[in-house]
Amino acid sequence: MISRRALALAAIALPAAAQAQDIGSAQRPLRIGVTAGPHAQVMEKVREIAARDGLVIRIVEFQDYIQPNAALAAGDLDANSYQHQPFLDQQVRDRRLPIVSAGKTLVFPMGIYSRRHRRLADVPNGGRIAIPNDPTNGGRALVLLANNGAFRLRDGADFRATVADIADNPRRLRVVELEAAQIPRALEEVEAAAINTNFAIPAGLNPVRDSIALESADSPYANLIAVREQDRNAPWVRRLVAAYQNQEVKDFVQATFQGAVVPAF
Repeated sequence: MISRRALALAAIALPAAAQAQDIGSAQRPLRIGVTAGPHAQVMEKVREIAARDGLVIRIVEFQDYIQPNAALAAGDLDANSYQHQPFLDQQVRDRRLPIVSAGKTLVFPMGIYSRRHRRLADVPNGGRIAIPNDPTNGGRALVLLANNGAFRLRDGADFRATVADIADNPRRLRVVELEAAQIPRALEEVEAAAINTNFAIPAGLNPVRDSIALESADSPYANLIAVREQDRNAPWVRRLVAAYQNQEVKDFVQATFQGAVVPAF
């Protein structure tokens, strides 16, 4: 005989199971966090493709790099699509977030831009260069600047580099660290700036045409779809990744961004 307590527990469990089965349906759309701009544009196309498979997506836009992971970890999102693996790794280490990659999406080559100069070599002694203030994108910018002759970093420095890793700076260039989303607005106030492509494009900057230095297309900073660890093997995750890694999405990216954004799948 089944006890009253067991029946009560079953009654509690059934709605939760039903809700889990409804994820990605009209009753419970997948909540996908993106940053405004290209990530949101591409996710609109993904939503269209996913709908053909019966997967319903609700897009939630953010203006910064921190909140989408916080919202995902808290359960306010089911997935997000805006960050590369080094950034996610840093966030997981620093904030102990239970978040993992589910699949690659796009590469956004970082560019150096200037309203005043056509070459990075033209930036005068003591000139100010803005870079993102988050650890991985800041280090990425420093490597890009060093690779293009702005200064020299210590041997072995990579995307984890900080301004303390600048080993030789003969022009005494001053590095200004700003929130990544704010750098396009500061471009008039500095000699040059390292800007993530997902923020450059909404600001009217074309990385291929307007940058004075640009990462190569084989950049290791491929963006990804992130989910909570508990969901990594969920059927809806496989369906979401399949909808994103679709030839129609690849064609849309290539037609829309003309080489400024590169599919990583």
